[in-house]
Amino acid sequence: MKASKAERLLWSRLRKRQVGGHRFRRQHPLGSYIVDFVCLEQKVVVEVDGDHHGEDQQKAHDERRDAWITAQGYRVVRFSIYDIYDGLEFVVGAIDRELG
Repeated sequence: MKASKAERLLWSRLRKRQVGGHRFRRQHPLGSYIVDFVCLEQKVVVEVDGDHHGEDQQKAHDERRDAWITAQGYRVVRFSIYDIYDGLEFVVGAIDRELG
C-alpha cells in the first residue's frame, strides 16, 4: 500500500530512532492487520487517519481493529492527516509522551 503524504511526513520524524531512541517499523503486520507505524519494544501503534475514517463503516472497522490490537497488549494512538499537516511537532511530542 502506498503511503500518504502525511504518513511519509510522519515517517521522516519517526525513523532512525529520532523519537526517544525508539525504533519504529512502518506498514508492519500485527495479526491480520497492517499498522501504519509500531514501536514493538514499547508496544505502541501509531495510526494516521485520512478523511474516510470519519465514515460509519470505517469507524466500526477501526473500533474492531483497535480492540484486537489492544487485546494483544498494544496501545493505539491515532492522528488525522490534518493533525500532522498542522502540528507535526505536537504529534511527535504526543508520540514521545506515549512511549514514556
